Amino acid sequence: MKMLLNGKKVGTEGREEIIVINPYTHEEIDRVPCADLNDIDTALECAREGAEKWGRVPVLERVRILEKVSSKIAEKKKDIALLLSKEAGKIYTQAEEEVDHAIGLFKEYANRLRYDYDSVLPSNEDMILVTREPLGVVACILPFNFPVELYAQKVAPALAAGNAIIIKPSVETPLSSIYLSELIIECGVEPKALQVITGHGSVVGSALASSDKIDAVSMTGSTEAGISIYVSAAKNLSRCFLELGGNDPLIIFDDVDLDTAVTEAINGRIVHAGQACCSSKRFIVQENIYDEFAGRLAERLKGMKIGDPLDQGSRVGPLIDERAAQRVEEIVDRTVKAGAYCLCGGRRFDGNFFEPTVLTGVTPAMDIAQNLEVFGPVFPLIKFKTEEQAVAIADNCTYGLSSGVISGEIQRAIRVARQLDAGNCTINGTGLYRTHDMPFGGHRKSGLGTEGLYATLDEFTKTKTYVWKGAAIR
Repeated sequence: MKMLLNGKKVGTEGREEIIVINPYTHEEIDRVPCADLNDIDTALECAREGAEKWGRVPVLERVRILEKVSSKIAEKKKDIALLLSKEAGKIYTQAEEEVDHAIGLFKEYANRLRYDYDSVLPSNEDMILVTREPLGVVACILPFNFPVELYAQKVAPALAAGNAIIIKPSVETPLSSIYLSELIIECGVEPKALQVITGHGSVVGSALASSDKIDAVSMTGSTEAGISIYVSAAKNLSRCFLELGGNDPLIIFDDVDLDTAVTEAINGRIVHAGQACCSSKRFIVQENIYDEFAGRLAERLKGMKIGDPLDQGSRVGPLIDERAAQRVEEIVDRTVKAGAYCLCGGRRFDGNFFEPTVLTGVTPAMDIAQNLEVFGPVFPLIKFKTEEQAVAIADNCTYGLSSGVISGEIQRAIRVARQLDAGNCTINGTGLYRTHDMPFGGHRKSGLGTEGLYATLDEFTKTKTYVWKGAAIR
């Protein structure tokens, strides 16, 4: 597939190629060009022009186009889900759910825009009008794990607000972003207001973030990459919206229904083979139920089918590549050497598959219990005695993306939830929970700013105040 620059498809001619590999079959799916600095300059120049054109499109026309985009994505749902499953190695039913999110987001932002009015403020003698205007050009930097949903989380509000966009997809999963962008341009979006640059983050992401032609950067990725983007954008005071790493805790008290708790733990961790930003990654279990919980969890995971993402019976697919699986393997081996016990799983196979793994005997002092995020199907179980200990273990971390508390005593669950330093906390469920209208964003080193129907549209605009002196009628 080709990049989209200046309203044109730009191929690999004279450029380095990036080969997109199916994580399950290890076969080549397609190739995309690796953008150079000239391509980035072209995109930036065109985006400034596109921002002027798209920003002048009447609001109701933008609403109509966004509604058309939602319908077009729904029409192509199976094609998009299949492409996503192949390039990301994602279980097909999960890929379909992700496309459903994109359909809903474009429709909901259209509805929000339709009823988003300017404000008139009361004054004794003067009239004050407050309007919202587009920021200009927004760089959207996407991760590999949820390229369709996060595309929609960023692109839908940015376009709704009247901004031009430059999309930088992950090198592992660029195809769905290109496909979606082609559909959106077909629906009537100004081509120069929607461009896709494929390439390595160290080149493309850095160049976009540091450019004075960029008004905002919306990025989902690692904390290290996010800090680098933030530093680059700071010299131009470009706005940054960053959703970054996390080591999300799930606290399980001894008054719960164990089977329900096990189901929540699995559902909150196993999605996309554990490669979800806000999945539960530390399982903090009260000592009275620790052993039984571990046993039931391991038994359930042992019977889980690992394999082809397109097979209806598969629950766990491959990790994105062999390097990612090796990283998980290294962390598990290191944790076992530090004194933990591998109750089930722990084996990497076929290059980039990793068995669902339960680690018991994990202590609060171990890296995996603090700041070491594991992007894979690993369940480290940490024992606690008192409520205070559980909170201390959960908050002994530099991250604060999401969290969860499961308890039969609702007052205790709420009390604990209020103490957790995380942007989101699910009571009686896993932290892997996100609706379109809730503000989603992390505390501490897990992010900056929020995404969501009632947050992002405002953040992708700037206010302008008009004062008409002496206009008020008494």
